[in-house]
Amino acid sequence: MKSLETERLILRQWQPEDADFVLDLYSRWEVQRFIGNHPQIMRDRAEAEERVRTWRNIHQQPLAHPSHAIWAVQLKAGAPLVGTLLLKSIPASGGTLPLQPSGDTEIGWHFHPDHWGNGYATEAAAAGLGYALDSGLDKVVAVTAPANTASQRVCLRIGMTHRGQTERYYNATCELFEARAPH
Repeated sequence: MKSLETERLILRQWQPEDADFVLDLYSRWEVQRFIGNHPQIMRDRAEAEERVRTWRNIHQQPLAHPSHAIWAVQLKAGAPLVGTLLLKSIPASGGTLPLQPSGDTEIGWHFHPDHWGNGYATEAAAAGLGYALDSGLDKVVAVTAPANTASQRVCLRIGMTHRGQTERYYNATCELFEARAPH
């Protein structure tokens, strides 16, 4: 997995010792409230450790593109972790769980509330989107819950186009954003 750097951030592979941050981040309702059809908070460190293991092996998932990764996002100054950036296969709606990959690549982000409002999601997402399109992907999508206006603003700031609502992914009604590689 390739690490990425921006002016203020380092996007790197998750490490086992990051599990405490993962638990802190995903045990917060304000982070989880827009994730999935039935949002749930993370409850214990074992779940965080499993999530880190899964993220470290994202490239082994079906239909994974070589650019797919789930990065730990940390500040260069002081090096605290601030969030997660995802570039992965997005599951198609329909059928039973687990949902099957759609063939499309999704970009997404989850940031710790202590670091909201600093532009880190936009900075990390712009780097991830640029990397994806430079790596040969023709299209990257982002989906948000209709009420998640903060993430919708990030999508627009990084140059994604709003395509309206869709039910193509996650068995949910989502706002769809799309970016295409220049030709």
